[in-house]
Amino acid sequence: MQADSAVASLGALAQEHRLALFRMLVQAGEGGMAAGMIAEKLGVPNSSLSFHLTQLREAGLVLQERQHRSIIYRANYPAMNALVAYLMENCCAGAADCGVGAACEAPAQERKSA
Repeated sequence: MQADSAVASLGALAQEHRLALFRMLVQAGEGGMAAGMIAEKLGVPNSSLSFHLTQLREAGLVLQERQHRSIIYRANYPAMNALVAYLMENCCAGAADCGVGAACEAPAQERKSA
């Protein structure tokens, strides 16, 4: 992941409704959620929801798929994992036990040098 992609992803998540929306989609799993269900659970109007979904989709964090008359939204897990990996790259300068727990336990071959 490049820095500009990380900035775009973090920028898309830097809003209360979008962060809640993304976390909801992560929890929903591969089945995703229909737009109407998302709006109902978040308590946001459809027009606002559409704006927030567009922001997340343009950042590559959310995928959409039409199923009959519904549009299903899913978290883009590979993009999410790439963002987390980018943020954790070279965690604790590669120290085996730096006190941050499982977040830093990526295999050595996945870590990149600075």
